[in-house]
Amino acid sequence: MSKEGVIYRISGPVVTATGMSAAMYNIVRVGNEGLMGEVIELHGDKAVIQVYEDTSGIRPGEPVINTGETLSVALGPGLLTEIYDGIQRPLATLEKVMGSFISRGVDADGINMEKKWAFEATVSAGDEVTSGQVIGTVQETDTIVHKVMLKPGVSGVVKSVKSGDFNVTETVCTLEDGTEVQMMQKWPVRTPRPYKQKYAPDTPLITGMRILDFLFPLAKGGAAGIPGPFGSGKTVTQQSLAKYSDAQIVVYIGCGERGNEMTEVLDEFPHLIDPNTGQPLMNRTVMIANTSNMPVAAREASVYTGITIAEYFRDMGYDVALMADSTSRWAEAMREISSRLEEMPGEEGYPAYLSSRLAEFYERAGRVETMDGGDGSVTVIGAVSPAGGDISEPVSQGTLRIVKVFWGLDAGLARQRHFPAINWLGSYSLYPQSLNQWFRDNIAQDFPEIRTEISGLLQVEAELQEIVQLVGSDALPTDQQLTLEVARMIREYFLQQNGFHDVDAYSGIDQQYKMAKAILTFQDSAKKAMAAGALLDDVVNVQARTDLMRGRFEKGYLPKMDGLVDAMVKEIAAAVEEN
Repeated sequence: MSKEGVIYRISGPVVTATGMSAAMYNIVRVGNEGLMGEVIELHGDKAVIQVYEDTSGIRPGEPVINTGETLSVALGPGLLTEIYDGIQRPLATLEKVMGSFISRGVDADGINMEKKWAFEATVSAGDEVTSGQVIGTVQETDTIVHKVMLKPGVSGVVKSVKSGDFNVTETVCTLEDGTEVQMMQKWPVRTPRPYKQKYAPDTPLITGMRILDFLFPLAKGGAAGIPGPFGSGKTVTQQSLAKYSDAQIVVYIGCGERGNEMTEVLDEFPHLIDPNTGQPLMNRTVMIANTSNMPVAAREASVYTGITIAEYFRDMGYDVALMADSTSRWAEAMREISSRLEEMPGEEGYPAYLSSRLAEFYERAGRVETMDGGDGSVTVIGAVSPAGGDISEPVSQGTLRIVKVFWGLDAGLARQRHFPAINWLGSYSLYPQSLNQWFRDNIAQDFPEIRTEISGLLQVEAELQEIVQLVGSDALPTDQQLTLEVARMIREYFLQQNGFHDVDAYSGIDQQYKMAKAILTFQDSAKKAMAAGALLDDVVNVQARTDLMRGRFEKGYLPKMDGLVDAMVKEIAAAVEEN
């Protein structure tokens, strides 16, 4: 039974109440204004509560009411295109009620309870239905069909089911045991949604960014970390991933980011056009906005809210990409609450359980067989914002121990205007071995070998640059000077990519392979020509090579590539005859 308690002590967002009969993670209403909070510690009849709203003005003696529920999200048609705060209150709805500034103690339904949706049943009376099975569909946006599923744990024989226009709280299906099924279900955010089995990561998430797909690929259902200092391009990289990756649903969590940066994202996303469908990108996007000036407890909850929504779409059989920007701010919220609870601090003041919380979050990624028997995936890409760009701090290190892909952003590259500013010497991916077979089957048999050769050239360049800084490039033998030229071509032609250019922002995996092959073809042709007496300058400066490199900014580049490479080989061969 829920029981009313009273406030005993207040420390920022952490409130202690006495006379409570509550369970861990129960949602409570705190004070005369009914601020939303969650029980995070129990000592006899004393409950320690983290409050999701600003606690200024409340005082000891005010009532605390236990709702008996846990922090849950409403899942059903109407999630897509929405922008929520950390505890799934739609910001557009709140703005209509109170203007630009959110008042305290205000509640709003996570999805529109009144809107009618055209429900199309896919089961019939007498059918046996199991936990998590799809019982009908709703065309939620122009591009996404929402599959209405039985809540995990519910199964039986269909007594009656009807197609038609319903809101999310009306019964669309009744089972013989009397269970009524609505289009909406609630799910506790801290509990991972169930699935039948998790698959090995053997399919890549194609992002359209050459340095990511080619050198450091991420598997569908994998987890990646993007650490980087301020101004190195974390947010732009995540926006490109949201726009171009071949995930069908995007969940973007702005977790503790600066208000102006979040405003930029909220302004830009509604205007972005999905290159696959020509429809607005928001048609397949859910956004959670929790800026740095919002209460810290809600920031801690926002990550769980986002991953639960992502798992729900995964259960429908969709590939979901979840962007968390940034997990450092999430960890800072944990640190603040932990210090108010007077817990023993770990490294740099973070709580001792920091690593296990990070692991809990990233482990919810995966490509799975859903309860309905389909395949779905949640790919998690977490940005990390280490203070001063120092990745030896606890959040970066905790993330690196868990994720299998590390895309390290480099402030030095950003200053040189090399974007994406991902350091190819410091980044890594542990997925290539399990993805190689997919690349061999779908792109080219020698794809892994080409990747190894390109990586090797960049490594050799780094070693040669140390000598160049001492004695200059002219002191190197001509074959090593050629290696430097080839590596420069890799950097400027292949790794650099303009995220704001209509054509260059996205490179298909076929095009990436051909571009890498073109670089190696140039190297082989140049070596032969120089062995036959051609000069390095003549070989490097052939017009066809310049045309090949500039061509990537023009539409229809892929079909022209073979002709451009052939012209380059001929011009290099002609450089021998001139000498």
